[in-house]
Amino acid sequence: MKHQALLEAFPQAGSNLESYANWLSTEGVVRGLIGPREVDRIWDRHLANCAALAELIPNGARVIDIGSGAGLPGLVLAIVRPDAQIILIEPLLRRSEFLQEVASDLALENVTVIRARAEQVKDRKAEVVTARAVAPLERLVGWAMPLVAQGGELLAMKGSNAAQEILDAQGKLAKYQVEICQVGQAIVDPPTTIVRITR
Repeated sequence: MKHQALLEAFPQAGSNLESYANWLSTEGVVRGLIGPREVDRIWDRHLANCAALAELIPNGARVIDIGSGAGLPGLVLAIVRPDAQIILIEPLLRRSEFLQEVASDLALENVTVIRARAEQVKDRKAEVVTARAVAPLERLVGWAMPLVAQGGELLAMKGSNAAQEILDAQGKLAKYQVEICQVGQAIVDPPTTIVRITR
C-alpha cells in the first residue's frame, strides 16, 4: 500500500524507483550492501523512508550525502528530486562503484560520486548535507557541518533515539539551531525522523 503511496507522490520517478529497487534487491544483496532480509522491506523501510526527506530540500539545492553506502538516501533523492544536484560521498570502492553503476544505468545526470571520507572533502559546500546510519550525532556533526554552507543545514536521519543523541551531542551542537522533524506522513509509516541542524 505504501509502495503505491510513494509512486503516487512522485509519479515521474516511478520507473527509476522500480529500477533502483531491483538493483538493491539483486546486486545490492550480492555485493553485501544490504542484507538479504531487507529485500522485503526495500520499499517502505528504505525507499519511502528516504524519499520523505525530499520535502525538506529547497528547489534546485546542492545536496551532499555523506557515507552514501548503497545510495540511501542520496540516490533516492536524486531520483525523486531531479532539480537538485546530489553529491554522493562514499569511501569504500565497492560501494562507490555500485553508486556509479546505478547512476549511469538510471541516467541520473544530477549525481556526482566522490570516493572519499567526509572529512577529506575540503572543497565542497552544500545547502543541504544528508546522512543516514553513518554515526551518532556527536561524531557526525564534526564530519558534516564543515560541508554545510552558511545558512544551510544537516539533515540527519535518526530513529526513536533522536532526542537522546541530541542530548549526548549538546556540547558540539551548542552553536547551531537544532530541531527534530517528522516527515513523509503520506508515504511512510511511521514517518521518518530527522534531526535538522542549521548553520
